[in-house]
Amino acid sequence: MIPVTNHISLGDEEIEETFLRASGPGGQNVNKVATAVQLRFDAAASPSLPGPVKERLRRLAGRRMTDAGVIVITANRFRTQERNRADALQRLVELIAQATPAPATRRPTRPTRASKERRLATKKRRGEIKAGRAGDFE
Repeated sequence: MIPVTNHISLGDEEIEETFLRASGPGGQNVNKVATAVQLRFDAAASPSLPGPVKERLRRLAGRRMTDAGVIVITANRFRTQERNRADALQRLVELIAQATPAPATRRPTRPTRASKERRLATKKRRGEIKAGRAGDFE
């Protein structure tokens, strides 16, 4: 089990990892060893995630999520397979943790009387400044 929050944990069987050759520095080793990790997590079919979290996750993941609801994370920052695996898993956990809290509901507020008066006074001042410019073109 992979803990995400106090209430959400992902099963090991829900995550699929494939290893591929990474681009970038590494010398001759880069052509021989598959150190990059491509992590796939089927968020749409995951029994671990509640419905609202799945919706927020879809919005947050953006192009990292396929049309079928599979999140694909590719990690090739490091030269070792182990560190790239840990990096990909950490990025997935952070993404899900970010989607977990429900957004606060916005309660509409009305402007105070003082703020209305300040706004109108500013508008009046600006109008007087502009009206004063009217005779400057002759």
